[in-house]
Amino acid sequence: MSGPGNTGGAGAVPRPDGGPSADAARRGRVKSPEELRSHAWYGTGGLRSFSHRARTRQLGYLPEEHLGKPVVAVLNTWSDINPCHQHLRERAEAVKRGVWQAGGFPLEFPVATLSETFQKPTPMLYRNLLAMETEELLRSYPVDGAVLMGGCDKTTPALLMGAASAGLPAVFVPAGPMLRGHWRGETLGSGTDMWKYWDDRRAGLIGDRELAELECGLARSPGHCMTMGTASTMTAVAEALGVTVPGASSIPAVDSGHSRMAAAAGRLAVELVWQDLRLPELLTREAFEDGIATAVALGGSTNAIIHLTAMAGRSGVRLTPDDFDTIARRVPVLANLRPGGAYLMEDFHYAGGLPGLLARLAEGGHLHLGRPTAAHATLREQIAGALVHDDDVIRPLGDPLAAEGGIAVLRGNLAPDGAVIKHIAAEPRLLRHTGPAVVFEDYRQLQDRIDDPALSITADSVLVLRGSGPLGGPGMPEYGMLPIPAYLLKEGVRDMVRLSDARMSGTSYGACVLHIAPESHAGGPLALVRTGDPVTLDVPARLLRLEVDEAELARRREELRPPPAPYGRGYGALYQRHITQADTGCDFDFLARPGEVPEPYAG
Repeated sequence: MSGPGNTGGAGAVPRPDGGPSADAARRGRVKSPEELRSHAWYGTGGLRSFSHRARTRQLGYLPEEHLGKPVVAVLNTWSDINPCHQHLRERAEAVKRGVWQAGGFPLEFPVATLSETFQKPTPMLYRNLLAMETEELLRSYPVDGAVLMGGCDKTTPALLMGAASAGLPAVFVPAGPMLRGHWRGETLGSGTDMWKYWDDRRAGLIGDRELAELECGLARSPGHCMTMGTASTMTAVAEALGVTVPGASSIPAVDSGHSRMAAAAGRLAVELVWQDLRLPELLTREAFEDGIATAVALGGSTNAIIHLTAMAGRSGVRLTPDDFDTIARRVPVLANLRPGGAYLMEDFHYAGGLPGLLARLAEGGHLHLGRPTAAHATLREQIAGALVHDDDVIRPLGDPLAAEGGIAVLRGNLAPDGAVIKHIAAEPRLLRHTGPAVVFEDYRQLQDRIDDPALSITADSVLVLRGSGPLGGPGMPEYGMLPIPAYLLKEGVRDMVRLSDARMSGTSYGACVLHIAPESHAGGPLALVRTGDPVTLDVPARLLRLEVDEAELARRREELRPPPAPYGRGYGALYQRHITQADTGCDFDFLARPGEVPEPYAG
């Protein structure tokens, strides 16, 4: 089995002259040094090449260190404010070590860090900004290939979107999950247990002392969330797409195997340059279908739907919400991971990790095994011999955690372009439910009024939040796990039907309907709901319906007035002018559309 310790072609020994290794020819394509993209900067006889070579000497490099060698950009999202990426400054050195070993020339570029923990109103507002930065850095510098370093929720899709648009060879290095948390003998999962114990605090079950202890135990090492939240979902999807070193996505951030994987990624990037194997050649329709199947089998985050749709669009592949629902109906949930299951990412890694899960999906005929990956000629070759060491963590096909995927796409007069629910993380009694709406205009109003007894919220009520979509949020924040009134928590209520045009943290749980499209801010039907209106959720029928007659809805629609645009200038103004809706991936329209972009003239 290929994995962090056995990286196949990624471990090829470079030629002493820095040219392609023998293994680089295994796909039948080998570039010459004169065909490298960076040759246009360094290798011509003109004034500009003279200047570029002189300035590279200014950086302290000898000509033999870089001339005629693949220049590999190491795009690093490390920063002092991003705990998920706290260790990536050191890992970049391991990546560069691998590039040097394979005969390449590494150059590290700091790029925007998107911290799910700290960035407001949401890092989703800036996902496309990082994608733009990634694309333009790779396009404008003398770069032949790239290693992309990320992991916190939005960094994985942003880096891959930008690199796909740039069209160069690229390898993704996942930041890796943090260590499991601990508190009073309990194993904690970041995010998931934060929500749980915060509700316990609001219900009066724990106090300040317990909360202070929990603050120390929830997140105790570098790395992203170790539950199957958005970060773990998207890094696993990246591995399933075939753009990482095999086995990379579940290695704990502080494990020594993570450094070895980073070095292997550097070696692999050099080999991909010599092979001229570009990222768009890997990101095919078949690859994205396998990415969806992987997210489903993991019981992964609903955010994967938006990100995969945007990533596919950058690769010329059109995904719709129906693609996700179709695959979710046939692919079982095999990973017993929180928030829908019992275990954490460390357990998953030592149980066999993604290679083990993919091997089981392959047994069921759920993958396209003939497609290429960065490290192997086919996915079949990549997962050959992969084993599962704990059948309770990674379930056999005959004993799944759930017979069908944990994500469902809903439609109806409330969501003509679709909505999403992670029903595996909801109480089963709520999957068919009709109740009266209680409407909140925005998240601030929700926070101010959710505990107000005058609203007469009951366990049967349907909480509705609008003004929280791509435009209204702005940026579609993770507001979708609407809080339950404290007085109901004290009565033991732990789940209710909740609707919004927002997203939800992948670590969250509950009967939360998300991504309602079009959003209320764009005049979608969610803007027409009034407190007291009956709302029906029927997950088996994939239905979300407002039980109000069409004549009344038409009357309300006539009364709608578009809300004012929040941004008068700056990046926010660009964002609100060009952002698309959730069903098409929330990309910028001018980035998602096809079109030629000329190579810069370097001479």
